[in-house]
Amino acid sequence: MTLTHPLHRTIFGNPANEGNLMTLADAENLLHDWVKNEKLLFHMQQVGHLMKAFALAKGFDSYTQQLWHLSGLLHDADWDQWPDDHCRKIIEELEARNQDPRMIKAIASHGPRYFGVDPDSEMDKMLYAFDELSGFVHAYSLMRPQGYEGMEIKGVKKRLKDKSFAAQVSREDIADASQRAGIEVEELIQLVIDHQLRG
Repeated sequence: MTLTHPLHRTIFGNPANEGNLMTLADAENLLHDWVKNEKLLFHMQQVGHLMKAFALAKGFDSYTQQLWHLSGLLHDADWDQWPDDHCRKIIEELEARNQDPRMIKAIASHGPRYFGVDPDSEMDKMLYAFDELSGFVHAYSLMRPQGYEGMEIKGVKKRLKDKSFAAQVSREDIADASQRAGIEVEELIQLVIDHQLRG
């Protein structure tokens, strides 16, 4: 396997910064400066929302919910302007801002086939799991007259089998992320249908 954006390291951030987290306003300001593509911005908002919803459902405290939310919100922040440096640029920015290393690690591991970093924690694995699937389910919603209303798992799975539909979405990544997270693809699809931020 040839990595497309190898990070060449496995340690991210400083453990001493655990507990340091920017505000949502700070994150939104960063995105305003870095991301001009509205579709990409909405994708990151959707993934951030899914991450926060999952953390809330798990009963995590407010800091951990924010940690999960920002990990999803910022995971593709550098893709618009610096695609060749994805996700090195956002990692270096968050390290320079002394952010919680758990967020930085989650972002670094959201595409193990591309960056060469395995998702280890539950947060890492769920960011990886939600990333591609969120985009896929949203693409499916755009082709349905009712959008998300009445959407069912079987409809999403049917489209997953159609390799020509949303061809840029990696079915391999979806299956791999499901296995790593220990959650069936069907359950992940239902989570996305239930909690996806809708445009």
